[in-house]
Amino acid sequence: MNAPLQPPRLSVLDQSPIIEGHSPAEAVRQTVELARHAEALGYHRIWLAEHHNMRGLADPCPEILLARVGAATSRIRIGSGGVLLPYYSALKVAEVFRMLEALFPGRVDLGIGRAPGTDMLTSQALFQGAHYDFNQFPTHVQETVALLDNALPADHPYAGLRAMPTGEGTPEVWLLGSSDYSAQLAAWLGLSFSFAHFISAHGGDAVARLYRRDFRPSARQAAPAAMLTVFALAAPTRQEAERRAAPIDLRRLQMARGFDAPVATVEQALAREYSAADRAIIERERARAIIGTPDHVRGRILELQAAFQADEVMVLTITGDYAHRIESYALLAEAFGLAPAVTATTEHGLEAFRHPAPG
Repeated sequence: MNAPLQPPRLSVLDQSPIIEGHSPAEAVRQTVELARHAEALGYHRIWLAEHHNMRGLADPCPEILLARVGAATSRIRIGSGGVLLPYYSALKVAEVFRMLEALFPGRVDLGIGRAPGTDMLTSQALFQGAHYDFNQFPTHVQETVALLDNALPADHPYAGLRAMPTGEGTPEVWLLGSSDYSAQLAAWLGLSFSFAHFISAHGGDAVARLYRRDFRPSARQAAPAAMLTVFALAAPTRQEAERRAAPIDLRRLQMARGFDAPVATVEQALAREYSAADRAIIERERARAIIGTPDHVRGRILELQAAFQADEVMVLTITGDYAHRIESYALLAEAFGLAPAVTATTEHGLEAFRHPAPG
């Protein structure tokens, strides 16, 4: 029988959503603002996702934005959720994250993904027409980790190379996925694993158990470390939560139909008329979202944590108002009893996050 789980660490995933009426540059500024609030609220880490050529998401290069986020904060861990490794050389990724580690020692995570993060045409442009053999992805990950740790085997073609700047610390490495592939690879390499429930709502608990069962200790870590990433939106009442969820319902309907657009405002989403087929898609997509009061969201997160045996839960929140996004994270922090990290920022209690300063 498994021992009772401790309440999970809570962290933040941000995709720099572009809300209708706001510029992509404003979306990036709001990511920095969210990071400041997440740190003040007591969240453990904030990760930034990589997406390309998308009208609704503003961040194609989390490694650059992480430097700005790191400079705007002092304690919270910062990382990629994730860098899409097939687009890059192992050496370049290792150099970028060693530089971030030098700038923000003991705070940096390298989350690695293998999904394209875009449409086929954009993916081809990023590859510059070259062919990537996805069968080589495990080797690509191994080389990246070895370069981070200055541990390439003596018989490796690049033995002797060093990813600069060298130093005592090294970023944490996580493999990200929504299927058993990345879980098995993380277990085999002895790395941490994060499952994307917000992408795939079904079967993930079996994937997480597979990871723990097959984990092989490595030079990096002796035991498995499992994270669950969920989409969650909390509001003071159930009715208000449903209202604020309208933009994400519309966005997921648009994505299902292959339509790329900025995130609608609440008012725009509520004004839309939906067919029966539209509503069926919206209902189907709701399986990968947790929406409701803080107590409801907390209860569902704890249920999922138990099912996944997760050590940590990372929360993605998107809605049609940047202030509502910050309030949702503040309500969850309060519901989970997170310890505020910056007293001066939170001296006015939750109200400080319900009405954040512009920009």
